[in-house]
Amino acid sequence: MNAHLLLTLPVAIPLLTLAACALLRGHPLTQRGVSVAGSVALLLAALALFQAVFDGTVLATHFGAWAAPFGITFVADLLSAAMVLVTAVMAVAVSIYALVDGARERERAFFHPLYHGLLMGVCGAFLTGDLFNLYVWFEIMLISSFGLLVVGGTRAQLDAGVKYVTLNLVATTLFLVAVGFLYGVTGTLNLADLARTLPTVENQGLVTTLAVMFLLAFGSKAALFPLFFWLPAAYHTASAPVVAIFAALLTKVGVYAILRTFTLLFNGDAGFTGPIIGVVAVLTMVTGVLGAAAHYDIRRILSFHIISQIGYMLVGLAVATPMALAGSVLYVVHHIVVKANLFLIAGAMRVAGGGFELRAMGGLHRSAPLLALLFAVPALSLAGVPPLSGFWAKFMVVKSSLDAGHMVLAGVALAVGVLTLYSMVKIWNEAFWKAPTTAQSAEAAARWRAAPRTRWAMLVPVAALAAITLTIGLATEPFVDFSLRAADQLLVPDGYMRAVLGQEAFP
Repeated sequence: MNAHLLLTLPVAIPLLTLAACALLRGHPLTQRGVSVAGSVALLLAALALFQAVFDGTVLATHFGAWAAPFGITFVADLLSAAMVLVTAVMAVAVSIYALVDGARERERAFFHPLYHGLLMGVCGAFLTGDLFNLYVWFEIMLISSFGLLVVGGTRAQLDAGVKYVTLNLVATTLFLVAVGFLYGVTGTLNLADLARTLPTVENQGLVTTLAVMFLLAFGSKAALFPLFFWLPAAYHTASAPVVAIFAALLTKVGVYAILRTFTLLFNGDAGFTGPIIGVVAVLTMVTGVLGAAAHYDIRRILSFHIISQIGYMLVGLAVATPMALAGSVLYVVHHIVVKANLFLIAGAMRVAGGGFELRAMGGLHRSAPLLALLFAVPALSLAGVPPLSGFWAKFMVVKSSLDAGHMVLAGVALAVGVLTLYSMVKIWNEAFWKAPTTAQSAEAAARWRAAPRTRWAMLVPVAALAAITLTIGLATEPFVDFSLRAADQLLVPDGYMRAVLGQEAFP
């Protein structure tokens, strides 16, 4: 395939699937088949794109024959291709899981079109080559995610949806204001052209101010301290497949935007923004893990752990060495898989245990032994227990911090890992190990055993994601090597800039 097709398909396939699912709303079985088929097609397109850039090639295409920096540009390097690929993997897993347990209720609220609209926005954000179109893809994500969040139509979901949209609109407005200022200073919004132009701006103090504005805007999307409050206020109200895809992708788009802009555009401001990012990373880790430790609702625990784990990803950017950034890349990939899996497992625990409240559950290690085993894999990986994927990602982040002399970052990362393990052990003890405490949990266990179709539709995607976690943990070397090469491309963006602007732009 040529570069134009490879870069267009990850956005075109969800768009076509969205349209087909909307037209098939009156035919639910066909709609489900089209939804799963669209997710599989996205995975195949993502694999083709990943293979094309795996050797370090950077692909770029310009729509409408308008050359950069004037036209709309899509770019794929190792990081963006990997993000599209892991997005597609999550798309397949969640679309299969969503076939059961409330599927009809979700479909009456346009679940499938909104789901693929979200995937389209996420893939567009990972592939876009200019800041204004990143804003456009953010808006597509916001519209789709709001629709998915209120799919059930309950009072709690509507309340969460209003908070979610209001706070995200504030962040998006700040992003748009920063984009306007940046365009006024440079006359361009193409990322590669900005990387060439920003070092020549006379007022570098203004550039630093804009860097902080973008950090605030993207930090809100990524749920960084102190801008994370929208996430625990909203995520616990959504259904399991919806919150799983949210947990996997929405905050990671914000993290991706921070990694991309602060290595490509604002790398000259590292002396000022680096310490700020380090402090924010520490506060994000601590706040998130303490929030998780205080709760006994599975969804709230896992929601706060999204926040705490985002802090680890920012540590790599704060340290800004090749190994530290590689640790951030590996951490993002690992966390997408693990966090989505944990929310899918939480949905299965609700069916098998009768709810999300840990104190009302118990005995799942006997009534659902396979579910107990599958929970252990992502839970221990999230806590960083060797030899799972989370251990290697944490190891790279902590070691690079120690090597660079950032003892506080390393110490906080290790302490937060211990508290994360405490939260996972709390879930295990309350939901799986202790005896059932209510008749409701015993009745739910009986229904779980009596519904093999629901059970296997939930457990197969969970098992597949657990297998990916085990693969990253037990065969780590190729993943670390890939992360190091992706970090090199971020730190030395010459290939990115040449692919977009052309060799003639660099005499």
